[in-house]
Amino acid sequence: MKLSAEAMTQPGSQSSESLRPTLGWAGLLVLGVANILGAGVFVMTGTAAASFAGPAVTISFLLAGFACLLVGLCYAELASRLPESGSSYTYCRRTFGALPGWVLGWLLFLEYSIAASMLGLGFGGYLVSFLGGFGIHVPASVSTSLVTATLVDGVGFQFGIGNSVNLVAAAACLGAGIILALGISRSALVNSILVVIKVLVLVGFVLAGAHAVDPGNWQPYIPANEGGFTYGWEGIARAASLLFFAFLGFETVSTAAAETRNPHRDVPVGILGSLSICALLYVMVATVLTGLVPFRELGVADPIALAVDRIGWPAIATLIKVGALAGLGSVLLANAFGHSRVCYAMSNDGFLPKLFSHVHPTRNSLWKANLTLASLAGLGAALLPISVLADMISLGVALTFAMVAIALIELRSKEPEKAGRFQVPLGGVWINGIWFGTVPVLAILVSFLMTLPVLLDLVGQIRHGELLPACLLLTYMAIGLAIYLFYGKPRSRRLQTAATAELSGSLH
Repeated sequence: MKLSAEAMTQPGSQSSESLRPTLGWAGLLVLGVANILGAGVFVMTGTAAASFAGPAVTISFLLAGFACLLVGLCYAELASRLPESGSSYTYCRRTFGALPGWVLGWLLFLEYSIAASMLGLGFGGYLVSFLGGFGIHVPASVSTSLVTATLVDGVGFQFGIGNSVNLVAAAACLGAGIILALGISRSALVNSILVVIKVLVLVGFVLAGAHAVDPGNWQPYIPANEGGFTYGWEGIARAASLLFFAFLGFETVSTAAAETRNPHRDVPVGILGSLSICALLYVMVATVLTGLVPFRELGVADPIALAVDRIGWPAIATLIKVGALAGLGSVLLANAFGHSRVCYAMSNDGFLPKLFSHVHPTRNSLWKANLTLASLAGLGAALLPISVLADMISLGVALTFAMVAIALIELRSKEPEKAGRFQVPLGGVWINGIWFGTVPVLAILVSFLMTLPVLLDLVGQIRHGELLPACLLLTYMAIGLAIYLFYGKPRSRRLQTAATAELSGSLH
C-alpha cells in the first residue's frame, strides 16, 4: 500500500511498533457494551432519581442517549474516514493541527482518568457491601477517599479532608491495568465473560422485578419542582447531564479502529449497536427500579441491590451485587483499553513519552501505558470522592463531543469528495463554502445543553467559596500547557522533521 507524502510526514506514521488488527464487529460491540453498561446503571441511576428526576429518570436517560446518538453518528463517519487509534484526538489532530489536537487529547486524558477513578470507587463500594453480607467488614480507613463531600441545602457540596485513603478503589484500578498489560487476547476473554454476566443479571432483574412493582411509586411521574434542579423538568435536565457521561463508553469503540479488520463497516456497527443496546437496558432497569422503591429512597451506592432487598430476595440481592461487580469490572477494563489507545496515538505524534506507545513484543499490549495509567487512576480514586469527579467529567465530555462534531463539519467542508463508507444521515446545507450537517450541528447544540446545568452548579459552588473543583481543573490545564510547550511541541516537531527528511531521502 502506498502512502501519500502528507501521511508519511505525519508524526508517528513511521512508528516501528504497531498494533495488529484482530477485532471484528462482534468484538467491538462487546467492547462498547462493556464500557457503557456500568456505573450509569448500577450506581448513578438511583442518585439521578432521588436527587433530581424522580421516576422521570427514564426521560433523562432517553435525552442523554439521544444526545450521544447524534455524537455517535459523527464518530462513526470519522472512524470510517480515519480508521486510526486515538479516536477524537486523532480526528481533531488530523483536521485542525497540533495545538487543537493536544487540547483535545489532554482533555481525553482527563476524562478517561476520571472515569477510571469513578469506576474504581463504584467497584469498591459494591465490593465492601458484598463482603459485608458475609460478615467481612472492610475498615473505613481503607475504603473511603481522603477528600470528603457533604451536600448542604442551598449551597451544594462542601468539601473537607478526612483521615482515610480508599485503597480498595485504587486496587480495582490497578487490577484492570494489570489484566490489560497481560495482553489483548486475555483481556478480551475476561471482558466478554464479564459482559455476559452483567447483561444476564440486569435482564434477570428486569424480568423478576416487573412482577413486583408498585405502580403507585411512579406517581407523580414528574414530581413538582422543589427549587433549583430538584425535580420537575429542571431536575430531568440535571439528571440527564449527570447521566450523560454514562454513555461515554461508545467512544472506546472508535479508539480501536486501528485494531479492527474492517473498520469502515465494523466501527459504525460497534458504536451504534452498543449505544442502542445500552439505552434500552438503562430505560428498562430505571423503570423497574423506580417501580420497586420510592424514588426519594434511591440515593444510595447500590440502588439495585436495595430494590431486591425490599421485595425479600436476599439471595438475589447477593447475585445482583456480583453482577454489579462484574459490570463495573468490565467497564474498568474497557475504559483502560480506550485510554491506552488515545495515549498510544498521542505518543506516536510526539506529545507523550515513548513508553505510552511501547507495544509488548509477544502480548500485543501497551503494558507500560496500562500500568502507568492505572496507577494515576488509582491515585485519584484513593483521594477524591465521586461527587468531585462526576461534574468534571460531564464538562469534559461535552467539549470533546462538540469538537468531534466540528471536526466532521471541517473535514466534510475541505474534502467533500473523500466520503467514508458510512455517512451521517439527514444531510446538510452549504453556506459560504462550509458544510453544516444537520446531525453534527444538533450534536454541538445538545452537548452544550446537556452540561449547562452542571456549569451552573459549578458557578454556584464557586460563589459559595467551594473552589476545589475549579482549582483542580485550572491546575490540570496549567500542567497540560506546560507539557505541550516544553515537551510535546518540540518533540513533535523533531519527529516531523525526521519523517520529512526520511521521505526526501527515499525520493532521491
